[in-house]
Amino acid sequence: MLDVAINALAFVFSIGVIIFVHEAGHFAVAKAFGMRVLAFSLGFGKRVWGFRRGETEYRLAALPLGGYVKLSGEDPEEEASDDPRDFLNRPRWQRIVVYLAGPAANIVLSVLLIWGLFVAGIDIPALQSIPAVVGEVEPGSPGGEAGLASGDEIVAVDGRSVDRWQDVAFAVMTSIGRPVAIEVARGGERLRFDVTPVQPAGYDFGDIGVFPKLLPKVGQVLPGSPAEAAGFRRGDEVRSVDGRALSSSADFVAHVSERAGRPIVVEVLRDGVERRLEVVPADEGGRGRIGVLLTYEQRYPPLEALVQSVRFNVDIAYQSLAVVGKILQRQVAAKSALAGPLEIATQSGAAARSGLKNLLYLMGVISISIGLLNLFPIPILDGGQILVLLIESVARRDLSIAIKTRIAQVGLALIVLLMVTVLYFDASKLVARWMDGG
Repeated sequence: MLDVAINALAFVFSIGVIIFVHEAGHFAVAKAFGMRVLAFSLGFGKRVWGFRRGETEYRLAALPLGGYVKLSGEDPEEEASDDPRDFLNRPRWQRIVVYLAGPAANIVLSVLLIWGLFVAGIDIPALQSIPAVVGEVEPGSPGGEAGLASGDEIVAVDGRSVDRWQDVAFAVMTSIGRPVAIEVARGGERLRFDVTPVQPAGYDFGDIGVFPKLLPKVGQVLPGSPAEAAGFRRGDEVRSVDGRALSSSADFVAHVSERAGRPIVVEVLRDGVERRLEVVPADEGGRGRIGVLLTYEQRYPPLEALVQSVRFNVDIAYQSLAVVGKILQRQVAAKSALAGPLEIATQSGAAARSGLKNLLYLMGVISISIGLLNLFPIPILDGGQILVLLIESVARRDLSIAIKTRIAQVGLALIVLLMVTVLYFDASKLVARWMDGG
């Protein structure tokens, strides 16, 4: 019951903030253009609480799965007026900007959240910056069985050139049960391996048991430890030990563990400068320890953090659109790619239990996803409304009320169908986890 309560609270907080920012975008731009705003609502359905300030009613409604800003004269079925503050009496370009403002606010929120996390530091590997070089291959995995090996430089996936591990990971994760052609450079040769990703139990993505070459950073130097005496500092990137290049934190830990009481030389990168630090691992029960905690933390100065945040969000946007394309081409199962309120609540609860930073990170990903979804040309969504206004601009006349009503009905039916579908997917995932004891 406690987990359910945490999931519910984390979901309401996350979605509430995202919806508020989205509707605040519409609200702020409408006000800036001098339009009359009748209501600002978080949630749909019956009013639970609210107050009126000026001409606008601010309210909380019973169903926390969305929100809306009601503008005077927005409904084409209402009796027309000549009030210049009514929505339909404003120039079409202003109405388009009002519709764009909600998704734009979600994108800005995501950029700001990820920027803040990058400034504060978050322990998530920077896959967008990691070269497509194989670090470890799990024995018996699809990648291992196919012949991939540590040190391979992946140069193409399914015929498309790649240079970042993020591109490799995306191709693998969205290809469950479908062979993926992976081309690598090894010893001056170019080799091709056909690998079929499998679906790990309890997850909705493909996996081939191949991991990137991840160089860990020093997250903490323990007081009084051999590492402190040797001059290790927080943020040092561990490059090699005793002249041997590393592929992962596990590689480093294993090397140190086997050399208790014997001096080792660790090469680190600090502020762009390579340094060699000699340290003698302490003997703790026959295992060597130098007293550092390793991390894959991303932490940048404010300006660089903003650049990295924009880059991160561009990648998320690209991948989201690519997933939609793969769903339409039936290369990815919609069930594994789509998440509804129940799944988002589960993910929000898990993120909240692991720390505020992880919850904010998830909120950033959800926010830009919602912003993109609202730009799709589906009737009643912002993108659908913008498409209608663009058509009217080209035709230089308004569509008839009958046509607009029919478009709205079709859009509502599509949204209801989508909601029912994702709820079914969510429920089936929860049942599967319950059956597996998760």
